[in-house]
Amino acid sequence: MKRMLLPMAVLATVALPMHAFAQATAPPGNAVSMVFMPKFLGTDKIGKLFDQAHDGAEQAAKELRNPTPLQYIGPILGGDGPSQIEVVTNATAQGVKAIMFSNNSGDAIVPAAKAAHDNGIKVVTWDSPISSAEGEDVFIAQIDVGQGGPVLAGMARVILGPDGGKVAVLSNSPDPGAPSAWVKGFEAALKQPPYAKLEQVDLVYGNDDDEFSYKQALALIDKHRDLKLIVAATSNSVLAAARAVQDRKLCGTVKVTGFGIPSDMLGYVLNGCAPQIALWRYTDLGYLAYYTAYLLATNAIGAEEGQQFTAGRLGPHTITKDPIRDHGLRVLLGPWTVFDKTTIEAAAK
Repeated sequence: MKRMLLPMAVLATVALPMHAFAQATAPPGNAVSMVFMPKFLGTDKIGKLFDQAHDGAEQAAKELRNPTPLQYIGPILGGDGPSQIEVVTNATAQGVKAIMFSNNSGDAIVPAAKAAHDNGIKVVTWDSPISSAEGEDVFIAQIDVGQGGPVLAGMARVILGPDGGKVAVLSNSPDPGAPSAWVKGFEAALKQPPYAKLEQVDLVYGNDDDEFSYKQALALIDKHRDLKLIVAATSNSVLAAARAVQDRKLCGTVKVTGFGIPSDMLGYVLNGCAPQIALWRYTDLGYLAYYTAYLLATNAIGAEEGQQFTAGRLGPHTITKDPIRDHGLRVLLGPWTVFDKTTIEAAAK
């Protein structure tokens, strides 16, 4: 039986295009020394979130059967301890294969990160990147900032139902940044037909201060007697708003939603004061950071735009240009996770 040969022109149409990447998978069992560093270590609510990210990294390490223990090191909140720059410098001297960190040092960490990178160490940021991207291979981004507004609008619509109602927004400040982008996105979404029954009546700022945010929420309740919902764009503001509504014993008539930490908001979600909140899963963030760093350190992937890989239980991901930085690459965890009374208890642990 003769084997048919395709003409070259046909072969050209089925070949992978230039710069295309096959879906890479991680080779398990390699001994890869790695450092996982949060912004700080601590027992407060933010420190606990970083611990969740570390738990996710440990889950990935177990799945990948890396025999080298993961080092979890970082500054201590409000106490003595190594700085992030010192941790990166020491890890470089040790000759580790990968460093993963949530940047809390601004561009001051660039020289240390560049030194690590120049020594062949893979540098992966998560939660908070190096703004200039110097010395960084790739940033693991929590969510697509542009989707924050529609997520807030979607939760508001679900909570208020077909009749809708009056809505007020509580954010941290009008300064540029993610919260401002989320508020603008929310206001833009309300102009679309599906949200026609939602009427925004106010926008106030709590200056990222718990007590002032609480007072602002109370003022909204007093000013708008027929208010149905407070939409809060930050974890501080959503917690303060829920506390204010509960203290006024108005959870039956005024609801709260926004971006909040599940462990903070557990009681308010379960008692119906805040029927839905959204955030990202820090466990997944740490898991994805570890997978990406391991793949880079084992040369299974390169830090290149378009590189595709499978990150265990999180499935396929792609390295892309970071749309919110002039330079740098990112891997997007996404999408936002919405928590309600059926899911928040597991996330709050």
